[in-house]
Amino acid sequence: MPSTHKVGLSTASVWPLKAGAAFELAAELGYDGVEVMVWADPISQDVSALRRWSRDTGMPVLSVHSPSLLITQRVWSPDPVVRLRRTIDAAVDLGAPTVVVHPPFRWQRRYGDAFADLVNELEDASGIAIAVENMFKVRPPGGSRDSRVSAFRPSIDPTDVGYRHYTLDLSHTAAARMDAVALAGRMGAGLSHVHLADGTGIPKDEHMVPGRGGQPCAELLELLVAQGYDGQIVLEINTRHASSSAGRAKDLAESLLFARFHLGQ
Repeated sequence: MPSTHKVGLSTASVWPLKAGAAFELAAELGYDGVEVMVWADPISQDVSALRRWSRDTGMPVLSVHSPSLLITQRVWSPDPVVRLRRTIDAAVDLGAPTVVVHPPFRWQRRYGDAFADLVNELEDASGIAIAVENMFKVRPPGGSRDSRVSAFRPSIDPTDVGYRHYTLDLSHTAAARMDAVALAGRMGAGLSHVHLADGTGIPKDEHMVPGRGGQPCAELLELLVAQGYDGQIVLEINTRHASSSAGRAKDLAESLLFARFHLGQ
């Protein structure tokens, strides 16, 4: 039977364009909705503006990505607990069933100690699935080619803690040199969200168009369909080097076609 999975477009996929451009491109290319990456873009932080873009383009907000990056540590609040709560509120207001969040950084000791309990509390109170994302180690300044360090606690693998819901990011598994299919197995029934992208295995978050790197993007999608996966698929690719608006649209269209083909749609 053909799958009916919703395939969304992350607003991060159109950077340096603003979030509104993602809504427009998603509608034009035939995506099922949008994931909002909350970061420096003022539109991504403005729930009323996002609601208008959603209404005007007919693109629902499928998920909201909490401001978890190093560059977004002061978006909405310097307090990570407040940022996560604000993200939950935004998801509720926008009708999005899922929030994506990164594990705590190693230096966020108080937040890290309470993180698992906080996630459970917020899920119970809101009914929103908080899908904790796998991360990757990076090469330290001055480190050798193969040296890696983790900025996350307790590790880059959220299954080391255990959460109700997970996001599996294939660009991150590439950078971590981690087996994406094995990680999906460890996530089990908790896997509820996929960031579909690709990577070559260098210690960098590449977010390539799926099929252009070395990750088992096709294998994973087909495996998920066979296992009855009922979560979301969101394309989170890097188009900032696109030579033109037509080039960006081509990469986004190719990514959508890849996803739909391997989902059997």
